[in-house]
Amino acid sequence: MALLGGAPWLKTRVFPEFGPPILHQSTLYYKQSILRFRRTFSVTACSVPEQNAKGGIRVRFAPSPTGNLHVGGARTALFNYLFARSKGGKFILRIEDTDLERSTRESEEAMLRDLSWLGLHWDEGPAVGGDFGPYRQSERNSLYKQYAEKLLESGQVYHCFCSNEELEKMKEIAKLKQLPPLYTGKWANATDEEVQDELAKGTPYTYRFRVPQGSLKINDLIRGQVSWNLDTLGDFVIMRSNGQPVYNFCVTVDDATMGISHVIRAEEHLPNTLRQALIYKALGFPMPYFAHVSLILAPDRSKLSKRHGATSVGQFREMGYMPQAMVNYLALLGWGDGTENEFFTLQQLVEKFTIERVNKSGAVFDSTKLRWMNGQHLRALPSEELNSLIAERWKTSAILTVSEGPFVDEAIQLLKDGIDLITDADKALRNLLSYPLRSTLQSDEAKPVLEDKLSEFSISLLAAYDSGDLMAALEEGHAGWQKWMKGFGKSLKRKGKSLFMPLRLLLTGKLHGPDMASSLILIHRAGSMGIVAPEVGFVSLDERIKMIREINWETLSKDQPLVETVAFQSN
Repeated sequence: MALLGGAPWLKTRVFPEFGPPILHQSTLYYKQSILRFRRTFSVTACSVPEQNAKGGIRVRFAPSPTGNLHVGGARTALFNYLFARSKGGKFILRIEDTDLERSTRESEEAMLRDLSWLGLHWDEGPAVGGDFGPYRQSERNSLYKQYAEKLLESGQVYHCFCSNEELEKMKEIAKLKQLPPLYTGKWANATDEEVQDELAKGTPYTYRFRVPQGSLKINDLIRGQVSWNLDTLGDFVIMRSNGQPVYNFCVTVDDATMGISHVIRAEEHLPNTLRQALIYKALGFPMPYFAHVSLILAPDRSKLSKRHGATSVGQFREMGYMPQAMVNYLALLGWGDGTENEFFTLQQLVEKFTIERVNKSGAVFDSTKLRWMNGQHLRALPSEELNSLIAERWKTSAILTVSEGPFVDEAIQLLKDGIDLITDADKALRNLLSYPLRSTLQSDEAKPVLEDKLSEFSISLLAAYDSGDLMAALEEGHAGWQKWMKGFGKSLKRKGKSLFMPLRLLLTGKLHGPDMASSLILIHRAGSMGIVAPEVGFVSLDERIKMIREINWETLSKDQPLVETVAFQSN
């Protein structure tokens, strides 16, 4: 059994001064001592320098496998990981699966997969092992029973034979008296004979912890001093009547016997610290440091939940987010290095992280910023890796029939600035290959271009195509296109917007988009190389020219629906 050397210690003041119960004395003696002890109990958790911790820095992430890994849980795991790595300590993973009805192995496996995907590899835990296992609470029942019996022998825990009906009645009476629903202590002072009688009858019982009177204070590493009045806490159950331990008891025994030096967890666990601190003291375990991290909030500052959209790590992975971006963004939810920098790799976070810079106020989850950050990490990848990711995406999405080559490389270079998620690559390429000319011509935004003698402009463009000059320019690449466009504009006495806009509209079918020259060169190559999958509905330049010929400009000028003899194909 590993104890915590050098962790925050409990300073105890007892008036009058009674020594701890002596194990060979009678149970009645224990009870009398405990009752006197509980009237005057006061405890304060004080911090000592962490470098004095004999067992070194040991932190844990302890999820319940009852669902997917929430981003809040992932951030807690990340802060524990960063703290351990920054201090040269150990990061332990423990599965808290005492909720037998809701816990599933599938959920556990999904959580392990998500943590590994984020790069948060644990030093001890499931699939890794370690000297403090087993690392699933469901496999540690014998240990909990051992310590529960120890508390029973010392008189700090007692048998409670109250039925559910009795307990409900206590709550109702307390509610009528406008008092907190505390246990009345019916079995706290029972004699040995009364207890033995109930045991002989086979009456179901729980183990209840005797709560002393007084107060408790802890120095939270994030929140500062936190205090409680023990009068608000009744004697609480540590073992249920079915023999299953209660959460707070399991956690205390586990953290103590696994040598956990720092407990970094969500602020919703702060109230649990009260019960856990009392159990630490009763069992003679030194307390660890506590650090309670603020909740992650939705934009409306309510607790982030499913009604706000994606909330689990698995969902974001399936949506195309990168683990580097998720880690970077989660770290910034309540922490910063004190500079304006927001772009960090996992290793940089390890080097920069300190628990002192964790903010105690709630952090708002901004999905727009997460998307932006993902784009930053995506474009920061080495070009070969980025090209491979996007190219493979286009092939598996059945847009292209190839996953390499000049067309693929140039298309990625052209479109990457508009790709924040790898899934965005599909839309970006489909948009480049689409030709929504009809809908664009009928839009209000196109009216100024139409009114600038677009029909006459189209005649000149068709002539350039028929002469072969347009296609020859595109064959030459950027230099050929720039030379042709300059001469074409000069012949029409157009330049700037009056030249670019009608060209873009007629040849791409859009009024906006990436660089026009690069776009048209790629469209020309896609048509000549035959690398676009038939299902995409790609319209080649030859087909686009044919459609332009069929436009009824007279109908357009009368603001009537566009009539054409050739069907437009678009996405």
